[in-house]
Amino acid sequence: MFDKLKEECGIFAIYNSEDAASNTALGLHALQHRGQEASGIVSMDGDHFASHFAEGLVSDNFTSINIVNKLKGNCAIGHVRYSTIGDKGASNFQPIYAQLDMGFLALAHNGNLTNIDKLRSSLIKSGSIFQSTMDSEVIIHLIALSKKDSLEDKVIDAISKIEGAYSLVLIHKNKIFAIRDPYGVRPLVIGKLGESIIFASESCALDIVGAKFVRNVKRGEMVIADENGLRSLSPLPVKPSKFCIFEYIYFARPDSNIENKNVYDIRRNIGIELAKENQIDADVVVPVPDSGVPAAIGFAFQSNIPFELGIIRNHYVGRTFIEPTDKIRNFGVKLKHNANSSSIKGKRVILIDDSIVRGTTSKKIVNMIRDAGAKEVYLLIASPPTVSPCYYGVDTPQKDKLIAASNSVEKISKLINADKVSYISIDGLYRALQISKRDNDNPQYCDACFSENYPIKIN
Repeated sequence: MFDKLKEECGIFAIYNSEDAASNTALGLHALQHRGQEASGIVSMDGDHFASHFAEGLVSDNFTSINIVNKLKGNCAIGHVRYSTIGDKGASNFQPIYAQLDMGFLALAHNGNLTNIDKLRSSLIKSGSIFQSTMDSEVIIHLIALSKKDSLEDKVIDAISKIEGAYSLVLIHKNKIFAIRDPYGVRPLVIGKLGESIIFASESCALDIVGAKFVRNVKRGEMVIADENGLRSLSPLPVKPSKFCIFEYIYFARPDSNIENKNVYDIRRNIGIELAKENQIDADVVVPVPDSGVPAAIGFAFQSNIPFELGIIRNHYVGRTFIEPTDKIRNFGVKLKHNANSSSIKGKRVILIDDSIVRGTTSKKIVNMIRDAGAKEVYLLIASPPTVSPCYYGVDTPQKDKLIAASNSVEKISKLINADKVSYISIDGLYRALQISKRDNDNPQYCDACFSENYPIKIN
């Protein structure tokens, strides 16, 4: 019963590196925020491959020198997982790999296919045997069954059949493919480290290995890194850009540059726009850490209200924390957050958070601030109301579980015990992205979770 939109997945690939596996482990560590359920790396040395997968964090699974040393080869791809399609078991860990007629192939995927049920059903009827419930495995089967001659053409044939949001990296012998869907919903960047070529979900994964950002993979583009260097193909018809707007609000790391915009700057701008839209007489601005911090800084700057760390986060509570008895369940949000009463007591507090999904955590935080002695509590949200689920790689509750889908702002305020709840407007969000106004006929981003305007057909 989570109360945040869940991260999708993170992918990393490197070509022509003596330390391919080590660099991949570092890159995945930088992308850990995109998925904490499992991590995996596949490396290749010509026709020989090695792999390692494990449940949990990268730092728990790839610290052993023995593990990294067994991943030989100068090419590698890696994946950190948060499941949006498929079970959480080991059979769904990525990168997914298979032995095909042209040799070993592995694939890592960030996103969701919207025509997955139709494709899977057709493949099963044709005799395909699935080992997982991931939509990623469908792509492997489509490549394997393609009648085209070269691997390059087989991959193009396969991706021409899939629909949805996806960024992919594939490895075959000493060759890496990177592919992005025609709408560019999910991020994918290219970097260079000496003579090595890197593909990653975010630029922060380039920074950790000392690589330089080259450019984004374009919409509908397939980039191939091999002994001939870097080649670009355009096998898919390019559609209008529908990059996921929630990457800027919550998913991406604040130090990443996504689609040529710095994430921290955008989040700070959101706070500025939020302050312009909400003039509230208050004593202190308090972020809900960590994702609410940049917006709170922007809000405090624009409103000239002091910024305080009125909530302290415990960074050592794992995502799989077990509550062993009913006696401790009431601790709830305090396992992760605790009020700093010296900054709150007797004050009118503006709380800044990135979003409200179900509202359960928001209510606990508001009550925690009240218990710490706040005189008034105003909850301001750095995104528009989340009224609809995502089908493109983000794990969201169904519509009837989203608090904003069936409640007015006034009702939400009462439900979570706040003096006032206010969201940034959708035009305010676009202004923070340095776009004067949202194009209602053809939105510049995918904002379906706020607008129900789905750019890709959902089957």
